[in-house]
Amino acid sequence: MSRLYIVPTPIGNLKDMTERAVETLKECDLILAEDTRHTQKLLNHFDIKTKLVSYHKFNEKTRSEEIVNEILTEEKNVALVTDAGTPCISDPGYELVKRAREEEIEIIALAGASAVTIALSAAGIDTYEFAFYGFLPRKKSELEEALEKIKKNSIKTFIIYESPKRIINLMEIISTIMPNSTICVMKELTKLHENSFYGNAEQVLEKLKNHEDVERGEYVLVGYNNDWEENLSTGPAVSLQAILFDKLIQKYYSLKEAVNEVVEEGIASKNDAYKASLEVKKFIENYNK
Repeated sequence: MSRLYIVPTPIGNLKDMTERAVETLKECDLILAEDTRHTQKLLNHFDIKTKLVSYHKFNEKTRSEEIVNEILTEEKNVALVTDAGTPCISDPGYELVKRAREEEIEIIALAGASAVTIALSAAGIDTYEFAFYGFLPRKKSELEEALEKIKKNSIKTFIIYESPKRIINLMEIISTIMPNSTICVMKELTKLHENSFYGNAEQVLEKLKNHEDVERGEYVLVGYNNDWEENLSTGPAVSLQAILFDKLIQKYYSLKEAVNEVVEEGIASKNDAYKASLEVKKFIENYNK
């Protein structure tokens, strides 16, 4: 049976290319690449001779139909790569995977480099739950609107991609909209000149302004929104534990149902509601002894 392989490639360090990824690219009949010139250098390095075809955001829909048809009618094994990292994460690929799913084509995703998970693991910021936004709008008004939405999201940990030319502008606006947020900005992940900047929004902004190579390299920003509670127009006047107790008693809810409703109502994040529920559970257990 023919397959579609999702193959991550290094985001900067060629040593992060896995043996399985190399073997898969060698054995496939066709490789789809965001930028064939860029990917050809990678293939040359690992002596991969497989045919290369362009697949990018401007031809994604039409090319997806063509590739799915080839897989079905010609029984080809196809590999999808992007310029760097894991395909479909702020990169082309969604349309192809969706069409392949609809046609019940087997899809095999390989493990490998991803700037999202690398940055999240090294940021020193709560990873229990997080929201990924990729690249935000360039226009100032739209960027401010997007950041306001991030501020109001009950999921407090957020991840943003940004270009070197706009990182200062992004941090200036974050410093205004979410001044109390904890930020870790990372650049050139896995590369020789990898660097990171950690602190509150204002501190990170100053560090970036004083960084002589600030306009070089790609950036990933991981933040924790400490300003979230200020956005609750009808925020709780009592503790989360008390709200959960009220739902248990007044609505005859289970503790799980009470937690779910608190999250759905925007009273607390899933993480905070869960932590409060553990305290409620402990209190009930002690009371019933």
